[in-house]
Amino acid sequence: MENINALDKITGKLNDWWELFIENLPNLGIAILVLVISYFVSKLVYNIALKVASRKGSQDSVTKLIARSFSVIVVLLGLFLALGALNLGKTLTALISAAGVSGLVIGLALQGTLSNTFSGIVLSFRKNIRIGDWVETNGFSGEVMDINLNYFVLKEADNNLVIIPNKTIINNPIKNQTLTTKMRVMIECGVGYESDLPKVEKIVRETICNAFEHISSPEDVEFFYTEFGGSSINFLCRFWIDSERSLERLVAQSKGVIEIKKAFDREGINIPFPIRTLQFENTLKTKDIVKEEMYSNN
Repeated sequence: MENINALDKITGKLNDWWELFIENLPNLGIAILVLVISYFVSKLVYNIALKVASRKGSQDSVTKLIARSFSVIVVLLGLFLALGALNLGKTLTALISAAGVSGLVIGLALQGTLSNTFSGIVLSFRKNIRIGDWVETNGFSGEVMDINLNYFVLKEADNNLVIIPNKTIINNPIKNQTLTTKMRVMIECGVGYESDLPKVEKIVRETICNAFEHISSPEDVEFFYTEFGGSSINFLCRFWIDSERSLERLVAQSKGVIEIKKAFDREGINIPFPIRTLQFENTLKTKDIVKEEMYSNN
């Protein structure tokens, strides 16, 4: 008898579930349809967001992250609508609450990582920092090799790679030498006090003008006497080159030094070595005088 009652209860429960299933079948169909539509819409949104982000930013990792974020938002929205169609309001509320708590916990645990990620997104959309630029920041100088979601990669002149967290780049000044198409070259030197200073200036201006084709006139070369040095009268020579790379500036500076030295040698202009004069209050004794004093004392 008990077995029959138990079987009746199971059968009744199954019948109730079946009736509930039949009753909610239209809602289930709507929920499935909503999920399918949201899936295809998310694909469309992903492609559109990827194209738009690619036009604004230069980093593939960042543009894909942004596009995927929009796609996930569409899918989650479809999931919430599907749960609402199934009258699972309590489940939906629980999911939203769990997502909020989980997001808070994950945000606190990954605070540094998320800071680097958002900084990487900001850097990616900055038009004044691009891959291939030569920049100086945080005591390092080099070519920008990569800007991803976590770090900023520089390649120094000695071919070493420097990896800097993105948040460090955002929070500190950065000097971009590639934004301008010209660089100034400065050469410091000195000539002897006996030199004809106007002649020295003329020679330096003409030498630099002849050494670099893009300088059309000696007047384009800046020349200034700066100080009376310990053994020379020092001057500063400045001129521009059509380049934005530090290596080209060093090459031009080296070439300018070589040409100025050749011109000074031809004209007999002296570039003096540092000279120091030592003056003693007492006259130095010669070796013979010292010997005589030793014998006389004996």
